This record gives sequence, C-alpha cells and structure tokens, in this order.
Amino acid sequence: MTSSIINPVERPQVTQQLSENVILTTVDDLYNWAKMSSLYPLFFGTACCFVEFAGMIGSRFDLERFGMFPRATPRQADLLITAGTITMKYAPTLVRLYEQMGEPKYVIAMGACTITGGMFSADSPSAVRGVDKLIPVDVYLPGCPPRPEAIMDAIVKLRKKIANESIQERQQTQQTHRFYSIYHRMKVVPPVNDGQYLSNSAREILPQALTMATELELPLPLQQTESEK
Repeated sequence: MTSSIINPVERPQVTQQLSENVILTTVDDLYNWAKMSSLYPLFFGTACCFVEFAGMIGSRFDLERFGMFPRATPRQADLLITAGTITMKYAPTLVRLYEQMGEPKYVIAMGACTITGGMFSADSPSAVRGVDKLIPVDVYLPGCPPRPEAIMDAIVKLRKKIANESIQERQQTQQTHRFYSIYHRMKVVPPVNDGQYLSNSAREILPQALTMATELELPLPLQQTESEK
C-alpha cells in the first residue's frame, strides 16, 4: 500500500490511471453547468428592493463570484429580478423586457410588493397583485425588502433548479398561458376636487373684513348687500 501526498511540492505529472484522465458526463449536465455558472441578471429595479440588489453587487457580498454580471440590455441577460413594485402602467414594459430576453431565461420575484402587492394590495388602484400574473416566476423571494443574504439564497436555489433541468423536457416545463390582473372592484366616488373651486360664488366675493382692512372699495356684490341692509 502506497501513500500519496495530497499537495505535492513538485509539479503534477500526468497520471497513467484511466479514471483520472477520462470524464464521463451528459449533455444535460454540461449544458446546465454552463448556464448556472454564467447567469446574467438584467439591471432592473423599480423601488426600494433594488437598493438591496445593488448592495449584492458590491464588494461585501460579491455577486460576480457566482459568475453573474448585471447587463443593461435584455438581449444580453437571462435572469430578471423584479426588484420593486410593479404598477399597471409599467406592466406592458415589464412584459416587453421579458420577451426581449433570450431563451433560456429565468425570473426571481423579489419582495412582498412584487409577489402579492405588499402594502399596496389593500387600497392601491394601480399596483399589480403579483408579477406572476404577467410573467412566469421561478423563485419567490419574500421580504420588505429582503436582505442581500436572502438574494444570495434565492440565487443558490435557482442554480439548483437549473442543475436539474433537462433539454428533452424543456417543452413540457415552458409556460403555456399567462394570467392577467383582475379588474379592481372598488367603490366609485365623485372627485373632491372637480376643478370648479375658483368659480365658487363664495370665492368671487372678498370678505368684508378683508376689504375694510385694506381700505379698498367694496366690490359691487358687497355694495348691494350694504344697501339692502
């Protein structure tokens, strides 16, 4: 029985053992390894969650050690992290950005406002109650806002999901339909400010005390009122 040194000082030599010179793998494993090691997230953020995502890019958490480098164009990105609240006005733009991304592409719903509407889900007429009504979501990341450590955990979970994918089953796992936000059933009330406040009769006539204090002539309506008295 021969003992081997784990970290020899001399330069490594080519071994003659067949098991150490041949690597057996599958196309799925090699393809998934390349995808999970080079995820390019889109530089995308709409609210306070993006501040935490920007902290993840910094040197303390070092997002690039995962092989991830934020891209400014959707055509060069394959990961969309919806960092922030999505409004109905911005929903068409979000869908357009997602459709411009090349396949395969993945989505992480970051924050409570993105997942369910968060604090705006009760009385906001414009917040989308869940981004999964617009685009498919792979990983849900709760929090308000989630810490960079939580973003790191979501990325690790997404990498595990990518590692278990199969090229043959891709057509079966792709989204076949899309949900849209339902119409909000809110009580319609007349507006408080209708734009006619300047034409109010009470505003056309100056108060008598103000007119006497400035020693100005009384306007015609007040003169008629004084004559009647």
